[in-house]
Amino acid sequence: MIEECDLLSGQQMVEYFKPFLRHLLSSNLSRKTFRKHRDNLWLLGGKVISDMHDTPRLRKRPIDEVVLAAVYEDGGPLIAKVSEEEQSSFDSTCRKLYRFLQPEP
Repeated sequence: MIEECDLLSGQQMVEYFKPFLRHLLSSNLSRKTFRKHRDNLWLLGGKVISDMHDTPRLRKRPIDEVVLAAVYEDGGPLIAKVSEEEQSSFDSTCRKLYRFLQPEP
């Protein structure tokens, strides 16, 4: 069941992910690689919304803080019911997103 607050959070994440997706498009990746990263962002968004259900106080934080707290220099959160290969692919996208979101020195 979709909740109104999930739609708002999802829309905010889409807007937050757009610059990263544009960056990936300009990186001359193959279509397959771009789709892999796009699909992994969708998976990350679902994980973040799930975490918001489990920890309602996350809804009070700005979406950029919530997403940035979910990705790390070495990958992303563990995703239930995915293969080791899928988790590795997901972690690759999370690492790229993490580096993209870090301020320039």
